[in-house]
Amino acid sequence: MKQIISVLAFVLVGAYCASAQSAAGAVMTFDVTTIDYGTVEKGGDPIRKFKFTNTGNEPLIIKTAKGSCGCTVPTYPKEPIMPGESNVIEVRYDTQRVGAFTKTVTLTTNEASDTHTSPSKVT
Repeated sequence: MKQIISVLAFVLVGAYCASAQSAAGAVMTFDVTTIDYGTVEKGGDPIRKFKFTNTGNEPLIIKTAKGSCGCTVPTYPKEPIMPGESNVIEVRYDTQRVGAFTKTVTLTTNEASDTHTSPSKVT
């Protein structure tokens, strides 16, 4: 009886470990997810960079990156980001517009959660 319980426990622990490893996949970890531009002069520097690292165990693929409006244009790496590698997403804002606003960039990836939203606030 002890052997059966031991074997069953071993199988359950093995199955749990195997599922945990396969469930990890690609994981996109950002250094920061919000950038405050502060006070922006009309025509000022329009580009901000969001650095990220693939902290998962499979290649990370960014399928799409979309700004919340036409004045927010993201540029993202098209090639897979291997585990442990870092890269950046550049976000260009139309600084010809004045006044405070908040914009977001939505990423669709091959992560289990499948989307990231990175807001940037301009005041």
